[in-house]
Amino acid sequence: MKTNRFPDIQVLKKGILAGDRIILSRAITLIESTLEEDRDLAEALLLEIYPETGKALRIGVSGVPGVGKSTFIDSFGTYLTDHGHKVAVLAIDPSSGISGGSILGDKTRMEKLSLNPDAFIRPTPSSGFLGGVARSTRESILLCEAAGFDIVLVETVGVGQSETTVHGMTDFFLLLMLAGAGDELQGIKKGIMEMADAVVINKADGNNITASKIAAAEYKAALHLFEPKENSFQTEVLLVSSHENTGMQECYTLIQSFNKQMHENGHLQHRRTQQNITWFKDAVHTDLISTFMKQENKDQYFKELEQKVEEGNILPSVAARSFMSRFFS
Repeated sequence: MKTNRFPDIQVLKKGILAGDRIILSRAITLIESTLEEDRDLAEALLLEIYPETGKALRIGVSGVPGVGKSTFIDSFGTYLTDHGHKVAVLAIDPSSGISGGSILGDKTRMEKLSLNPDAFIRPTPSSGFLGGVARSTRESILLCEAAGFDIVLVETVGVGQSETTVHGMTDFFLLLMLAGAGDELQGIKKGIMEMADAVVINKADGNNITASKIAAAEYKAALHLFEPKENSFQTEVLLVSSHENTGMQECYTLIQSFNKQMHENGHLQHRRTQQNITWFKDAVHTDLISTFMKQENKDQYFKELEQKVEEGNILPSVAARSFMSRFFS
């Protein structure tokens, strides 16, 4: 299972458990690889380190573009390390349509954390993967936990139709919002609001304080209209300023309260069990597509059907069924 590009499993495992940042980075690169031989090694590595995972608090951070997710994480992550935590940040950047690489480079926007010995930042291009996360985000979380990080922050690309994917792989879902950016309550989908464990109004400073307080009141009123959450945790609305480092203690206290309550009522274990089932289904779906893409002659038949659809000689739905029947009879 060993490849020439990576150390063997035991070297990787030993380095990860020792908290070696270089080895951890190489291990994440390994699990991001789509090469078949690398995938075999990655799966073997994950099996080795799996008993050392699951001990961290996983926090998803999402929000509208320009809300200041990276700046918030830089401030909040620093607050967490100042209080004795080891913080890993998986910063998912939008991908370039040309190169497929990361566009924004979140690590360069987290100036304090990038120099913090108790923090680890890994920018990863989303590569077109739905949900505002990368294909290997779940595996990256496990590697960071095995490396000793007790809080893992997952920063998503931004709010969109499929952004709720991050909710399916984290324990606490923090939604960042802005005040004074138009109709706040129309600026985000209701479904994401319902999933949020905390709605945080960022940039609540200077001339924006009054607008932020008004926005917070509107969000609190809106949240009362939603059905009670399965975990019985009451979503809070908080004000923060990443620039002035205010509101970080309130965020920390709320997350601690959430973590304590979820452990006591058993919901955390239940949620992670459900997340593993979702992960399993997603993996099956991904592998089915990968297997299908290796089928011979599929491209030619696809083009033939595409031409018929373009010429109006066949209904698109009928063409799709014919295409699938050809390879999955």
